[in-house]
Amino acid sequence: MAFTRATGKHRRPSRPSLVNRTTARAASVAALATTGVVGALAAPALATESAVEQTGLTPVISIGESLAEQIDAQAAAQEQAAEQAAAEKRIEAAEKRAAAAAKKLAEERVKQEREVKARAAREAERKRLNAFVAPISGSYISTGYKAGGAVWSSGSHTGVDFHAASGTTVHAVGSGTVVEAGWGGSYGNNIVIKMIDGTYTQYGHLSSINVSVGQTVTPGQQIGLSGATGNVTGAHLHFEARTTPEYGSDINPVAYLRSHGVNV
Repeated sequence: MAFTRATGKHRRPSRPSLVNRTTARAASVAALATTGVVGALAAPALATESAVEQTGLTPVISIGESLAEQIDAQAAAQEQAAEQAAAEKRIEAAEKRAAAAAKKLAEERVKQEREVKARAAREAERKRLNAFVAPISGSYISTGYKAGGAVWSSGSHTGVDFHAASGTTVHAVGSGTVVEAGWGGSYGNNIVIKMIDGTYTQYGHLSSINVSVGQTVTPGQQIGLSGATGNVTGAHLHFEARTTPEYGSDINPVAYLRSHGVNV
């Protein structure tokens, strides 16, 4: 009896060819390489050299390692750039702090210099205001203190006379406040000043008066011009030093001026 095989039915499925299996495996490995899994998963599959040769996976592994090296190099470069940027920022911050400190130091130095100059100016002004000068520059005493004679109602001279032609500048001998400025009887036009030390000075026989009551004066300031008003025999300046603004409280004017550093 002859047996025949039915056609088209009960055929055993054919096995994929070696070429197709190799191609699929290579594609799978390539896909894993892009995700970084090749290093973990591909190695067991490539245990033998013959398998590597058959599947052709060597190029895939080489590509994965090269990509990892590139990524590592890029990461290292980025890290180095970040460190350099941070270092530059630190340097910039240090430079700013140094500049700010230098500016502050310069400002402090300028402030100190200004304070020193201000103190020096105040000291100079204080000395100037406390200084004393002669009432007539470059003059001399023509009649001394307590000189006797009938021309004085008290019987003696209560001040000193400085030689001066009419119209010569008369100076305040020191700082003070004018308490009298006008006609003074036998003194003619006269000025009385309360000095900063509490004493009083008088300037008599003036041809003109340049200050008023209540005005403050400083050493050497012009207060009037010499003349021959009042009870006089000629132009000169009558100068007195007193303990009060009133007549009769006179003290030695030469000793008074010398005690304040004036050479007369």
